Amino acid sequence: MNKAGLMETLRKETGLKRDKAAQAVNILFEEMSNALANGDRVEIRGFCSFFVKDYKSYIGRNPKTAQQVHIKPKKLPFFKCGKELKARVDHKGD
Repeated sequence: MNKAGLMETLRKETGLKRDKAAQAVNILFEEMSNALANGDRVEIRGFCSFFVKDYKSYIGRNPKTAQQVHIKPKKLPFFKCGKELKARVDHKGD
């Protein structure tokens, strides 16, 4: 499922008009993105959590030239699956 599919499902399930369903989905993702950008954790009980990991700078190596390269510190978003989602996916084929 992609973002458009999610919007369509929301529209069908709730009876919202297409533009209102799109607005709701966009608000959800925008707020989740804002929370992560602010360093907050986003947790949806039973489904998943999103969080940001900090990586320190380090000295890397260019594989072509073997020259040392300084890698800047960075932050990356991560996803952790919830117990209920794990169980549902694992037992879907049973």
